[in-house]
Amino acid sequence: MAEITLITGSTLGSAEYVAEHLASLLDADGFTTRTLHGPELEALNQSGYWLVVTSTHGAGDLPDNLQPLYDAIEAGKPDLSGVQFGAIGIGSREYDTFCEAIDKLSSLLQACGARRLGEPLKINILDHEIPEDPAEEWLLSWKNLLPRV
Repeated sequence: MAEITLITGSTLGSAEYVAEHLASLLDADGFTTRTLHGPELEALNQSGYWLVVTSTHGAGDLPDNLQPLYDAIEAGKPDLSGVQFGAIGIGSREYDTFCEAIDKLSSLLQACGARRLGEPLKINILDHEIPEDPAEEWLLSWKNLLPRV
């Protein structure tokens, strides 16, 4: 089964909780996971499968713990053509920058050659008090895009 690196960006912890929940579900289904909260670029395999889970902070910004990774990718423009990734954003539709952080990061990863698997999930916290619930439902379809060998 595929190894999946879960990458989180979180200010208050909701993205971390979602990623940890999804990692446990993937592990139970036979996948291998590793979860990194705001990792350095050097800590990431530049090939394989990533699942990025981030909240949006401030006026559409990435959380402080994920901004250094974004900056390193933007500055270095690494070849990420070996990366396939899923994307989950968490935010509030009360703001016109709803889930903008995941949009920014997805665009940057794709500009560096990474390929997004499936449609991104955007969780509106006003509709989902427990963001793990819609993420779990989304995961049922997303994991079918991964190799099982």
